[in-house]
Amino acid sequence: MSKPSAQTGLGSLATGAVTALAIAVQTGLAAVVGVIIARELGRTAETDGFFAAYAVFIVLALAATAIRVTVLPPLARARAERRLSSETVSYAVSIGMIAVPVLAVGIVAARPIAELLTGFGPDAAVDAAASALPWMIVAGLGQFTAGLLASSLAALDDYLVPALGYIVGSATGLLLIVVRIGEDGTDAVAWGMAVNAVLATSICAGWLVVRSRRERMPVGAARVDSRGAPRRLLELGAGAALPFALQSIYLVCLPIAARDGVGSVTSFNYAYLIAAAVVGICASSLGLVTAVPLTRLGLDAGRIARHVEASSWPALLAVAATAGIFAVAGAEITHLVLGGAYGEDVGAEIGRLVVALAPYMVASLALSVTFPLVFVSGRGGRLPLVGLGVLAVHVPLAFAGQALAGLEGLALALAVSTGIAFAWMLGLLDAVRSTLERLASAVAIVGGCALVGFVPAGAVLGPAVAAVAGLALSGAALAVVRPSGLTSAWHYLRELA
Repeated sequence: MSKPSAQTGLGSLATGAVTALAIAVQTGLAAVVGVIIARELGRTAETDGFFAAYAVFIVLALAATAIRVTVLPPLARARAERRLSSETVSYAVSIGMIAVPVLAVGIVAARPIAELLTGFGPDAAVDAAASALPWMIVAGLGQFTAGLLASSLAALDDYLVPALGYIVGSATGLLLIVVRIGEDGTDAVAWGMAVNAVLATSICAGWLVVRSRRERMPVGAARVDSRGAPRRLLELGAGAALPFALQSIYLVCLPIAARDGVGSVTSFNYAYLIAAAVVGICASSLGLVTAVPLTRLGLDAGRIARHVEASSWPALLAVAATAGIFAVAGAEITHLVLGGAYGEDVGAEIGRLVVALAPYMVASLALSVTFPLVFVSGRGGRLPLVGLGVLAVHVPLAFAGQALAGLEGLALALAVSTGIAFAWMLGLLDAVRSTLERLASAVAIVGGCALVGFVPAGAVLGPAVAAVAGLALSGAALAVVRPSGLTSAWHYLRELA
């Protein structure tokens, strides 16, 4: 499994577009699931409990994405040394050593974990969380296996099949949910998510088998390298530690959000999922597809600063558009999409939360494109310390934020904690000043253009017209400014290969 694939040379924009498309389809189908839950089940203690368990899946899925980034550099090197099959199988065994105990704990201790996640809330919330939790863990762990196999294919410059696997898995899971949700409620959603992960893993695994047969790979090439097991476990632990901690800070927010009453966890979750979708589609995809070429090119402080700035520009535009649209039309959008249980007051609350999460989105997208660089530079071993530090800081921040400003305060606490993690990573890379200067300039330009567009539109126009006019005015302001960083970002991402 060492021959170049036909996809070699697509470049970061093309492969990023393929990966972003897969993430966009997954996210879109997940959004459809959210709409189905809202319209079929409303905004109740049961949905609060389900989304509390769903947060565990988010934690595992984000850790899986981090593992995918973590293993890309060693898998790329293994391909060059003609030992990709052995390295892939060895990583799979290492993941299994972690996954099996996690699943066992999730099954045996589902009820006590559900009580913690719901803040010892109503019985309906605890019951829903306990029922969904084992399936959520299966779905989350399935993201680990699918991510590993997708990374192995990425080392072969093949991004299309993993994208197809994730899309097929998401569509099939959605079909199961649509068929069963009327009878089984939130349990059907958990089952559909588990099916999604199993199919994504199976499609990637099947294609790897096909490729190995085409290239007549000896059966013995896929042997487990037991001598490297400690190293791989450390790599996996280091890779998952920070994303796990960053998603755990969201997990910490949920029982604190429950203090705002029934339905508050559901509202916070919907706003967070919108923010996470923007970051995932626009930034995480580029982080994934640029890890391999950057491993080949090498890094210094200047390249790090340029890479973070260039990779952040497209996502910053999406963050500004999302925040602006929800600022002027959040209540109407939420009510229209999610249904009667999300009327004017609840819809307005979710709209405000999306806007409040804009700083979190900025910090998170910058972190997403920086995270792979830590592993490309070989400095990932320090990330567990970063994760522990950020988690320790976030707990008092979350309590203080909720006490001072409710759910919006929790959103700002997420932004501060994520920003600390981002700055800490830049410190590990010795690129704090140069990167922050470039990024701050981009944020100021994009944010200023968004304010010029959406503030006057929201003040004088109705919600729907204000959203369209705000986008148009923001785009016009950006065209007038003609920032050199945006043009430079386009050329950089197109040429990186």
